Amino acid sequence: MLKRKKLKLNTSRNLQDEMEDFDIGAKKNKASRNRETNLISFMFIALFLFMCVYIVNFSLFKAGNIVNNPYNKLIDLMEAKVERGRILSADGQVLAQTVSDDNGADVREYPYASLYCHVVGSKYLKTGVERIADYSLISTSGNLLDEISYDLSASKPQGRDVVTSLRPSLQKAAYNALGTNKGAVIAMNPKTGQIYCMVSKPDYDPNQASAMYDTWTSYESKDSVLINRATQGLYSPGSTFKILTTLEYMRENPDYDSFSYICQGKASLPMGTTIPCYNNEVHGKESLLDAFANSCNSAYATLGAGLDREKFKKLCQTALFNKKIEINMDAGVSSFTLDEDSSISEAMETGIGQGNTMISPIHNLMLISAIANKGVMMRPYLVTQIQSRSGSVISKTSPSEYSRLCTSEEAEKIAEYARAVVTQGTGYAFTYASYDVAGKTGTAQFDDSSDLVHSWFVGFAPYEDPEISICVVLEGGYTGVPGSQQVAKAVLDAYFEK
Repeated sequence: MLKRKKLKLNTSRNLQDEMEDFDIGAKKNKASRNRETNLISFMFIALFLFMCVYIVNFSLFKAGNIVNNPYNKLIDLMEAKVERGRILSADGQVLAQTVSDDNGADVREYPYASLYCHVVGSKYLKTGVERIADYSLISTSGNLLDEISYDLSASKPQGRDVVTSLRPSLQKAAYNALGTNKGAVIAMNPKTGQIYCMVSKPDYDPNQASAMYDTWTSYESKDSVLINRATQGLYSPGSTFKILTTLEYMRENPDYDSFSYICQGKASLPMGTTIPCYNNEVHGKESLLDAFANSCNSAYATLGAGLDREKFKKLCQTALFNKKIEINMDAGVSSFTLDEDSSISEAMETGIGQGNTMISPIHNLMLISAIANKGVMMRPYLVTQIQSRSGSVISKTSPSEYSRLCTSEEAEKIAEYARAVVTQGTGYAFTYASYDVAGKTGTAQFDDSSDLVHSWFVGFAPYEDPEISICVVLEGGYTGVPGSQQVAKAVLDAYFEK
């Protein structure tokens, strides 16, 4: 009897142990399944988040370039079904529109012919605002009732209008002041990046683009009418580059206020070269401000040779040299080549903006605008808003910071030097202006076989509270005007007559 009870007890315990083992196994299997389920869930959540980030990134940074890509066939298909929208100036003047010819076909018309040719561009050539805002110009309201109305009337829906920041009075002033010379003028608001005018010459009539394209493309590059010199042109910066040379010297020499140099009309250094001042002018004893205002090549060649090459290179990279400028326009890549292996002669030439250094006018404008804007470089833009034909605003462009060139203290000091250019130095064209200008003149030799030079001016006004910044370059051989600062003054005069 006792044995049976013991057996029964053992059997009960074995069953209990088996049940416990089963429960433990079940719990382990459940935990394993939960881990697998959690892992799969996390993978799907991560994939979902990745797709969200990709879509946002695509929409904000890539979609515009892809949609407006001239090779995007979707644009051509859409264009055939829509009346392309208008391009308007800041005050509402029509700069480009679609009209019907004698046969009833749509024709793109540019009422001002060559005046806005490079900045507004050409639908046929896919340049300028015509390219930048291509998709917006053929986008419709999307209103179902409007679509039905167009279908019933057998007419094309109207594309959206594009409003630019261009000011006709400034565009005309720049165009007329540049005259028949080759070169470029570009001006903008240094605090927002809105471009007020952009002129490049030689120019062309976009109304003739289809008929004249083969002829225009046969021109040599130096005479090409299709190059927008304001953004795509690359030139030696000449003395306008002394802005960066000065900034680097200030950083390496905190006691720069005690700088002193005796100019004898030229500078010669051992293992280097001889660099003369403009017209061999002897400036005598100079402070750093004096040397900047006088645009003294001797002083700047000397201090340029003494700068730390790596630090100077780093500054210029911060200043966007050797980089594609990320703006919604085709822009040339400015170059700075000075490094540890460069000769003393190259260092001297680089210090005065010669040598292998090259810059585009829009880049030079961004640099002087950063000085005007307390060291902050704004992103230049042309399109301020997209609207329906009735005037309803669909979207607006907000100003955005591109990068920081320098501290506000450094910018204030450079601006002080730039003001001295006008009050006591080479910026004599603004001596009797009704507004206060700060700026930097420059001449750049580009042909060793001749005495021809490019003429530069970069500046801003008013000095105390800048509203407009400007860059002008006249290619060597210009006539009818003493130099670039006179062209800049014509534009600034037009601005301050508002």
